[in-house]
Amino acid sequence: MTLPKTYADGNCPLARTLEVVGERWTLLIVRDAFYGVRRFGDFATQLGIPRAVLTNRLKSLVQEGVLTREEGGAGGIEYRLTDKGVALWPAVHALMNWGESFYSPNGVKRVLRHDLDGGLLDRDGRCRDCGSAVPVPEIRVEPGPGFRPTGTELDPVSGAINTPRRLLEPIATAHNPG
Repeated sequence: MTLPKTYADGNCPLARTLEVVGERWTLLIVRDAFYGVRRFGDFATQLGIPRAVLTNRLKSLVQEGVLTREEGGAGGIEYRLTDKGVALWPAVHALMNWGESFYSPNGVKRVLRHDLDGGLLDRDGRCRDCGSAVPVPEIRVEPGPGFRPTGTELDPVSGAINTPRRLLEPIATAHNPG
């Protein structure tokens, strides 16, 4: 069930934010966009989301200006985070930290590093080596000690996401050469 579109108190920014990203699957789509997923079929494969739901969520994220819908290579459509979408990173990162704290008994599933010097990022997104607040394009994500691949044979999108790479770097697959 989605939240109502009108509230007694129209001044709640959290309620408005949840109207945009609070539906099931939406934040996972945004997360995967940070990981470099850009094509409809790749989102569908990676998330196992029903195609009609994915269509609805992508359309909503484009209408809200979180994603753009653009012609990609080989005539396909690609979805990319806008500046407004990239601004969601602190919230996505905070939710990932919360999940790691309470639902990852074997350790963090994904490690975030400052790609320029290899330093680990703290919970606030600062590099532990140089002290910088690291911008999203300079963050490298890699499997952590709690990471366990699902299944025996990975699709190309999962394979790319599960190898060290910079956030926002597009995933190259056979049908999407990057």
